[in-house]
Amino acid sequence: QVRLRESGGGLVQAGDSLRLSCETFGRTLSGRNLAWFRQVPGRKREFLATAIWGGNAEFADSVKDRFTISRDDDRKTVHLQMNNLKPEDTAVYYCAVGFGSTSEAGYDTWGRGTQVTVYP
Repeated sequence: QVRLRESGGGLVQAGDSLRLSCETFGRTLSGRNLAWFRQVPGRKREFLATAIWGGNAEFADSVKDRFTISRDDDRKTVHLQMNNLKPEDTAVYYCAVGFGSTSEAGYDTWGRGTQVTVYP
């Protein structure tokens, strides 16, 4: 069983940066991808980025120029660096572990989320 814990969310001004972190606890991450999604109330969860086992990454077009993802398998963590934040980035951010790619259906373990609020 894997447990996830996100941190690093907060209240920031447009143009600021934030670095979200996700610690994983439990079984090995070998072969699994580590992803970040976000969700606004009333809307479906949105894929942002995934750090693929082996070193590659995929990004949503909407954030690929501003967000980066990195994973540290020794520390069993994944980070999401978010730059030039915009009010429309306001959401609850979740990390997830699984064998999936860009669809949330491909991830079987989720954290509880961390709130990011960006004001103009």
